[in-house]
Amino acid sequence: MTKFQAEIDVMPKKEILDPQGKAVTGSMKNLGLAEIQNVRIGKHITLEVEAESAETAHAKVDQACKNLLANLIMESYTFTVKQIA
Repeated sequence: MTKFQAEIDVMPKKEILDPQGKAVTGSMKNLGLAEIQNVRIGKHITLEVEAESAETAHAKVDQACKNLLANLIMESYTFTVKQIA
């Protein structure tokens, strides 16, 4: 078995309202940073997985994202997997 590390980004879908991002966008103006707009806030997740191959690790991470880490109705996700041991 080989150990892999996954870096996962989960973000609200573009058509979904992001109240947290909207609040941060508004705060940027108060800080004199009005040039910064359309802030979207999501989650960054790292995890390790033991698998026989990179393809198997990729499939396991994808399954974890679909079944637990992302709400597919409101969020999308991307990830990378790299071997660490």
